[in-house]
Amino acid sequence: MKTHYTIPIFIPEKACPFRCLYCNQRNISDRQDSISPASVKAVIDNYLNTIPASAGKRIAFFGGSFTGMSIAEQNQYLDITLPYTKNNLVDEIQLSTRPDYINQKILDNLKQYKVKIIELGAQSLDDEVLSNSGRGHTSYTVQESSKIILNNGFDLGLQMMIGLPGDTIEKSLMTAQKIIDWGAKYTRIYPTLVIKDTDLEDMYNKGLYKPLSLEEAVEWSKYLMQLFNDNGVIILRVGLHPSEGLLTGKNLVAGPFHVSFKELVMTDVWKDRLSNVKVEGKRLVIHTNPQQINYAIGYCSSNKKQLLQSFDYVNFVADGNLNTADFYCSES
Repeated sequence: MKTHYTIPIFIPEKACPFRCLYCNQRNISDRQDSISPASVKAVIDNYLNTIPASAGKRIAFFGGSFTGMSIAEQNQYLDITLPYTKNNLVDEIQLSTRPDYINQKILDNLKQYKVKIIELGAQSLDDEVLSNSGRGHTSYTVQESSKIILNNGFDLGLQMMIGLPGDTIEKSLMTAQKIIDWGAKYTRIYPTLVIKDTDLEDMYNKGLYKPLSLEEAVEWSKYLMQLFNDNGVIILRVGLHPSEGLLTGKNLVAGPFHVSFKELVMTDVWKDRLSNVKVEGKRLVIHTNPQQINYAIGYCSSNKKQLLQSFDYVNFVADGNLNTADFYCSES
């Protein structure tokens, strides 16, 4: 399978009249202005200069509600991508939008531009959580939009957030199960953060909202990842991109942000997998898939340190013949 690269085009809050309780895309992304259609070509060209010619490539419009723009404005962006897809410089187009900004006319237009992946910000599929969060749509809207997207031959992505007002681990697991049942090929898992200049910040300051702790967010995400992996849903991202505003705390008020959030989750996954390892002696070698070895060792070597409480010697060895979830133990 060839490596696939994404060329990101950020359009924060473009065409979105809603301001969900938790949302301030400009503070999350540190991008104050949407990129103009005229600037898209330069971004694409700069990325293509760094991507191997043999690799798969897709252009992805992130951050806003792409199909909330008029079709004429959508096409201003999409027209720029046409020479790249027609000349096989880019394989496909991906975009993110709201579930209530999907209809047949919109999809018919997108088909002309080699759009392959449509991601919907589902966030939760519990109607109480959606209402509490000011989403402006119900879970039924997500279900119907998912159906029409799949019926028109697109690949479906459904993003989810954990820890929204009124959310529980049971509700998040239910959301994940519906994402699976409704045919999503892709998902993303985002812990809810309290961002400056949002209604959620006001709720937090008044004591009306308590975000998940980092430990809770890691545990919830672990269970969700396992459910998605068991059902063949591709997880595109776990945790928000660490923008400068989040890293410095300039835009972050509270919540389970960590620059290596996914690594923390995967460390916890491997902690469970390694909890009952046994060999005859006191010298342990653990063989894992190369892509999993750092997760198996753990963030700051935490899993290795834990094992060293029971063994005199612990080493991890990469084995390319193993699947991502497989491992075996031997003595050194």
